[in-house]
Amino acid sequence: MRVVHITSAHSRGDVRIFLKECASLARYGHEVTLLVADGLGDQPCQGTDMVSIVDAGRFDGRVRRMLKAPKRLLKLAKSIHADVYHLHDPELLIIALALRKGGCKVIFDAHEDVPKQILTKHYLPPWTRHAISRVVSVYERYVCSRLSGVVGATPTIRDKFMVCAQRAVDVNNFPLLGELDSVGDSLRTGMDICYVGGMAAIRGIQEIVRAMGYVTQRDVCLNLVGSFIEPEVEARLRASPEWSSVKAWGQQNRTGVRQVLARSSIGLVTLHPTVNYVDALPIKMFEYMAAGIPVIASDFPLWRSIIESAGCGVCVDPLDPRAIARAIDDLLADPDRAVKMGMNGRQAVLERFNWGIEEKKLLDFYQGLSKTERASS
Repeated sequence: MRVVHITSAHSRGDVRIFLKECASLARYGHEVTLLVADGLGDQPCQGTDMVSIVDAGRFDGRVRRMLKAPKRLLKLAKSIHADVYHLHDPELLIIALALRKGGCKVIFDAHEDVPKQILTKHYLPPWTRHAISRVVSVYERYVCSRLSGVVGATPTIRDKFMVCAQRAVDVNNFPLLGELDSVGDSLRTGMDICYVGGMAAIRGIQEIVRAMGYVTQRDVCLNLVGSFIEPEVEARLRASPEWSSVKAWGQQNRTGVRQVLARSSIGLVTLHPTVNYVDALPIKMFEYMAAGIPVIASDFPLWRSIIESAGCGVCVDPLDPRAIARAIDDLLADPDRAVKMGMNGRQAVLERFNWGIEEKKLLDFYQGLSKTERASS
């Protein structure tokens, strides 16, 4: 089939969208185009690159992007005359039914539970969040009930859409086999630990940095890979005494991420206990496991069940910097235990938590699109 993936908010190299979903579909014979809005220009399919990229241009600012990008992307999408349109951002639901009216199949890829996520958005006045969340929830259900199907990034998200979507499947954002599972253990001779991902107060970055002030092991270096979402939080942490133990790498490509993981002995994923995180499956946790390093994670029931069953790390109170520091000290003081946990995590990824398994679910979902579906309203 001719397939068009569309994103207005993600980068053209997004791991889930481009490296996993688009690449998998192209490798199995579909003609795949990715529509983006980043201002970096078109990138035709060439050589071993199996996915063409078409750029709608950059729209500065969140509000301007949300208002302008969908209309531009809709025009480009219609010009391609695809069999399937696969949408990756909630703001694109506004064009979903317009694409559907043309008789095409339209899929919404729910990366997050957006109504729950809205409840924690720092840029929204607190008194507006519940009302906005409710409106978005009703609109999301209305549109998705009229689409060809929904792909959820977790089983919890899939279950939410089971009651309204024609078809729903979970395609979890697990690591690509071979990308991180052979990271060199010989490089882990120091006392480096890491956090990979977007940094915000709600994602536990303040507690992680403060924990460095309570770590008793000497010469521990916290490697941060990613960008700060809240400038005020970044400024406050950079001015703190604990920042002397931090190495901030900024946003990195996959090679950069791999290099930091290669030198790190522990990976941190201590997100706060909010409604949109307790049932999430954060890719960073599974990438740490794939890289063969033990995980220090938030003590959520779902995460604890994964980590304890795999024997790949420890769970802590994410709001307690001292608890995070104790876990760091314990693992660094017992390298044999840490190495064993890292090996266990890598094995769990090889057996259960990898993209190869999720790819088959995505391909089966696409194959099912060719079957008769009930007419859209």
